[in-house]
Amino acid sequence: MNFDYSEEQQLLAASVRRFVDKQYDFETRGRIVASKDGCSDTVWATLAELGLLGLPLPGEFGGFDGGAIDLMGVMEAFGDALVVEPYLATVGLGAQFIVRAGNAAQKQDLLPRVAAGKLRLAFAHTERESRYDLARVAMRAAKSDDGYVLDGDKCVVLHAPCAGQLIVSARTSGQVGERHGVSLFLVDAGAPGLTMREYRTLDDMRAADVAFRDVKVRRDALLGKEGATLEVIEDVVDYATALVCAEAIGAIKYANDATLEYLKTRKQFGVTIGTFQALQHRMVDMVISGEQARSMASLACAKVDAEKNPAERRRVVSAAKIRVADACRHVAQEAVQLHGGMGMTDEMKVSHTFRRLTMIAQQFGDADHHLERFARSY
Repeated sequence: MNFDYSEEQQLLAASVRRFVDKQYDFETRGRIVASKDGCSDTVWATLAELGLLGLPLPGEFGGFDGGAIDLMGVMEAFGDALVVEPYLATVGLGAQFIVRAGNAAQKQDLLPRVAAGKLRLAFAHTERESRYDLARVAMRAAKSDDGYVLDGDKCVVLHAPCAGQLIVSARTSGQVGERHGVSLFLVDAGAPGLTMREYRTLDDMRAADVAFRDVKVRRDALLGKEGATLEVIEDVVDYATALVCAEAIGAIKYANDATLEYLKTRKQFGVTIGTFQALQHRMVDMVISGEQARSMASLACAKVDAEKNPAERRRVVSAAKIRVADACRHVAQEAVQLHGGMGMTDEMKVSHTFRRLTMIAQQFGDADHHLERFARSY
């Protein structure tokens, strides 16, 4: 398999790299993280101008018909720069639900606004005790005269505080854990009865626990077929998992490059510590981990774009997430250890990369979860 980018993909990756190098350095990121919203409207507008928000969306709705492979270079650059804007939540999750399950009116209304940077989305699905089981949805949506009434709670909804609309999973029938009965709804973030408890995550993202108390939505807020959207959720989460794997590659590369530079300059006993053979071996192992993860991330992105068999898609995505999660843990921990005590200080970017890699290893399922899912695929 050819893992090299096409010429167009290389040009796109280069333009994104120039943007993050010039306008999203570590100091700029720090100011954004410390701001009230935790993300930048200016940066979001720039992403729209660069065409990144519409890259994976259909051309008829203001997009460029790209796929996960086209997004790999973007996600790598974002992983390197530790971008905190809700790109994955909006483009990799929210918009994908609309593309895959939305009707013509929903697509025409929402997707052009996403591409233009006028609408941010968040996916409210995780519940307490659900762990990584996508079918474990307890929140209920009861039919009313003109729509539905939502009652329940969602936790750790990434980027919910800055989203204009939430895509919410709720059970319209069946019992918790059953595959049938899960539906998706479009809900305004400011809807009456909806409240958020906002906080900052370990890796400086913004998230919220969201409570729904008699939240009324119209019938046209239903996204896809009532009670039959679990397969869509699995499809989109696999797509987002592949993108997170690509993001990890960028963060791993930064950790490796920063650690190598430190080994070349830090002196002990009168010589640079990079001359110590034991440290050289550890550095080589880090690079190997990064290259293995890159290969699996490329395969996962290719599969979510082209694979029509859900079982094969799940198998490959899980294999990639296992390899990437292991690489995140290995490289993040080694980078901090080889930097010494200063590797954990807030002033060092490598400490923030450590936190992001730690979170990526858990996001959408840790290595143990995906190892079990991979085993079930045979």
